[in-house]
Amino acid sequence: MGKTILVLTGSPRVGGNSDQLADAFIRGVASAGNQVLRFDAGRKQIGPCIGCQACAETGVCAAADDFAEFSGYLMQADAIAIFTPLYWFNWPAGLKAAIDKCFSFYCSGKQTRVRESILVVCGEANEMDVFDPLVKSYEKTAELMHWENKGHIVVPSVFEAGAVQNTPAIPGMEKIGRYF
Repeated sequence: MGKTILVLTGSPRVGGNSDQLADAFIRGVASAGNQVLRFDAGRKQIGPCIGCQACAETGVCAAADDFAEFSGYLMQADAIAIFTPLYWFNWPAGLKAAIDKCFSFYCSGKQTRVRESILVVCGEANEMDVFDPLVKSYEKTAELMHWENKGHIVVPSVFEAGAVQNTPAIPGMEKIGRYF
């Protein structure tokens, strides 16, 4: 039996470039016989972490929102693949809220089942250094969550929906999905 891979997306824009990258990755994952769980954080209702610390005792975020679904997936998945556009040098707000609430695992000492991770980020910027803050945030998140960081991929110079189709990233994501 294959792995269970959680595909976490960040875009609020349905069918955008990061969604297309995630879809290609999922095709590869599925063709290799792995199970896919998908959570589209950018289109969910997740409030911010308010630092109430209730999770320190229960291991569960006390807020009643869509984070409960995401945290359940984290307990089922062997690996996580994060697909996101770059928004103002960092995560889109919905994805950032989901990542912030992973604090509930950290402060309670509760471990997820996830053991490895990868980040794929795309954006309209041509300059690679504008992606650095998001990549660094991902690296620190992977470290804190005890995920083996399998790396990151940056797809620059894509903005209009479908622009990523004109790059080698789509077939590349299918291939990476097959071997992740």
